[in-house]
Amino acid sequence: MARKIGILTGGGDCPGLNAVIRAAVKVGVEQHGFEMFGIEDALSGLVDLDYRGPNGNRWLQPRDVNQILTRGGTILGTSNRSDPFRFVVKDAAGAVHETDVSDRVVENAKKVGLEGVISIGGDGSMRIAQRFIDKGLPMIGVPKTIDNDLGSTDQTFGFDTAVGIAMEAIDRLRDTAESHDRVMLVEVMGRDAGWIALHAGTASGADAILVPEIPYRLEPVAKMIEKRRAEGQKYSIIVVSEGAKPAGGEASVVEHKAGAMPRLQGAAQRVADGLSKLIDADMRVTVLGHVQRGGSPSSFDRILATRFGHAAAELAARGEWGKMVSLRGENIVSFPIAEAIRKPKLVDPRGQMCEMARALGVSLGD
Repeated sequence: MARKIGILTGGGDCPGLNAVIRAAVKVGVEQHGFEMFGIEDALSGLVDLDYRGPNGNRWLQPRDVNQILTRGGTILGTSNRSDPFRFVVKDAAGAVHETDVSDRVVENAKKVGLEGVISIGGDGSMRIAQRFIDKGLPMIGVPKTIDNDLGSTDQTFGFDTAVGIAMEAIDRLRDTAESHDRVMLVEVMGRDAGWIALHAGTASGADAILVPEIPYRLEPVAKMIEKRRAEGQKYSIIVVSEGAKPAGGEASVVEHKAGAMPRLQGAAQRVADGLSKLIDADMRVTVLGHVQRGGSPSSFDRILATRFGHAAAELAARGEWGKMVSLRGENIVSFPIAEAIRKPKLVDPRGQMCEMARALGVSLGD
């Protein structure tokens, strides 16, 4: 009897998800004779086996994934509001509340006959995977997040593409900033980790980069802008992570729904509002938002995602459940998921990247 393996994508979407699915399905079916069960919208398809997303749960064959390598998004759908341990339901009165339906997920996995599940996701998805491992449902993790904040891997796929998109946007904004002598503030994604802002800002020669790991003061940023003006540079570019916060303050939360993480937005506007009280400057704010999540993955992310998908299928073939595939140096290795989620990978305020930025005259707000 063929071994049945589930595969899902969870959390926010990002370029490269389809590349993982393609590699895992092709290797699983063609090399190991697996039957690969695509689970719709994260774990929603196991919360309810009759769940009907755009595609629904389905058994995947190589022909289903042959043309998806270059596509962004995910053919399985995804969700960041389907944590079975705090699943959002409505009661008879229409009130929304969270409930634990994890036992139902384990039971439905048994009904389908799944030996285990390959979960492609970020920090939240890996934490959910570990809780299911503890409940007896085997899982293998594939690290996905544009934030690049998962421990135990040098890089997650999706990050390189997101940085490239942000860099190109900042380059374009520099042209108009210089033409109009403006201060351009660009808000990029990065809830708790400022890797996108730091890398995209460095690659595009930003004048200030504000990240969640370094609570900022506005005075050094204003001083930088005035110094540039005195030197004949009438414009400035400021890159702001969505999770950036002022010293002694909190991140800019615009919404917090049941079953979901707080939605962040407004960090760059808050910086602009604060700076306007310190200096007289024509300022504009651009929020890149979900444009960083879409589009075709970069060559680096296509290759990394493909390597991760292959490695995940090989772990399943060997029965090495409970592990997350990982990039270390030039090699793909694996670590226990419990170890991978133990500590997030955050920007080191005194690390080489930050010290280099300071040496180049970039204000980090500290």
